[in-house]
Amino acid sequence: MEMEKWRYVVTPPMSPEMNMAIDEAILTLHSQGKVPPTVRFYTWNPATLSIGYFQKMEKEINIDEVKRLGLGLVRRPTGGRAVLHDAELTYSVIVSEDHPQMPKSVTEAYKVISMGLLHGFQKLGLKAEMVSLATEEEKAKYNSPGSSACFDSPSWYELVVEGKKVAGSAQTRQKGVILQHGSILLDMDVDLLFSLLTFPSERVKERMMNSFKQKAVTINEVSSKPISLEEAIEAFYQGFAEGLGIELIPMDLTAEEQQLAKELAENRYRTDEWNFRR
Repeated sequence: MEMEKWRYVVTPPMSPEMNMAIDEAILTLHSQGKVPPTVRFYTWNPATLSIGYFQKMEKEINIDEVKRLGLGLVRRPTGGRAVLHDAELTYSVIVSEDHPQMPKSVTEAYKVISMGLLHGFQKLGLKAEMVSLATEEEKAKYNSPGSSACFDSPSWYELVVEGKKVAGSAQTRQKGVILQHGSILLDMDVDLLFSLLTFPSERVKERMMNSFKQKAVTINEVSSKPISLEEAIEAFYQGFAEGLGIELIPMDLTAEEQQLAKELAENRYRTDEWNFRR
């Protein structure tokens, strides 16, 4: 039986506003039937702190420090907490809610899409597993209440290596389309991440940071050899194809997607009205 073909897009390093705008442009045009289901990999220039749709920017983020360090700052259309996009690979999956492979439940759809991640980690030789967080006890194991950092926030299913979280993902559904995107950590400067967040006191910050280090891990901390960005892209390309049972066809964004993304970047993701809306 012939496998379903999805589009596979790797975009060059882009500004925070363009990265978010491209994901939304693909979602919009997929909802209109103009582009196929898409798996996209991307990186950020400059390194960027992205915050979840529901976060309070001025309350939770040290905006002065973000600016001082010349980092990007953008609000995602998806939920979750703050992510530092630096030494990492970001992925997005855009597919119709009524696709036969996609369960109606957000939780179960998240699990299906995350099979691509699971296979990708395994391609890198890591003993990755997907843990169901069905009980409060299991949730507590991967959660740090009060921290604004994404990898402190457990999903319904957690991808773990050696008992620690290795990927942070978030999902939104708009126009009948699922957009799930997330961060695959190659390396991470935890001190830098926590310097960009606000805390009631230095003591609380230290406690949160120590908790974070116990619950999250990067690929290069658990890999037997250093993994480059290129190796990660190849592993997760194969991982998503296997995990979703599809054939991924390398293609470019369409001219219409590029044009819509430019407009969305300018009129939404670059504006204070969007980024500081809460």
